Amino acid sequence: MTTDAKKPRYLANWVRCMLLWLVVLLVPLGLMAGIGLPWYQRVTDLVARIDGATEQIQRYQRLLAGIPRLRAELERERNNEEVKAYYFDAPTEALAGAQLQSTVQGMVQTAGAKLVNSQFLPAEAKEQPPRVGLRAQIQGDTNALLEILYDIEQARPFLFVDQLSIRSTTRRDRRRSSKEPQPQVQQELTIRIDVFGYALGGTQ
Repeated sequence: MTTDAKKPRYLANWVRCMLLWLVVLLVPLGLMAGIGLPWYQRVTDLVARIDGATEQIQRYQRLLAGIPRLRAELERERNNEEVKAYYFDAPTEALAGAQLQSTVQGMVQTAGAKLVNSQFLPAEAKEQPPRVGLRAQIQGDTNALLEILYDIEQARPFLFVDQLSIRSTTRRDRRRSSKEPQPQVQQELTIRIDVFGYALGGTQ
């Protein structure tokens, strides 16, 4: 066999050998790519979540670090005599509600109206300072209503009107005098009003 005849066979063997090595190299690379890419994406996602959680923890730590200062400021405000004038100073919400009820009852009597009934309103959950509310049904005339609203506006501790409904009824006064022979017609109002204030004391 001549040298020229051996060359094609040698080249063919060399090509087959290179292809075999290429397959041997590509199979592990393919496996590594199939496993490595999802793993890399998973690690990247975990790193991002860890960074987000770390930032959130740091934010909570800053908030927790500020709680003592806020508590100190709140306690200082509670002990401020000028501020106390605007709140019901009672150890519990029940006692603050009793103070509110007494205050509203005094306003109604001073205005010459009649307190038909009253009931305490539930406080808002976790509201600070706690709200103390009262729903009252009152009977009186227009002047009495205006006087009650004026007293609420000027009240100390601060009082606020949440809801107000008025129903009007007309009644005749049969009392007669020489100057007024005809029966007098008086306008009577039935008033339902929700009044609330705030208390400095603790919860029930």
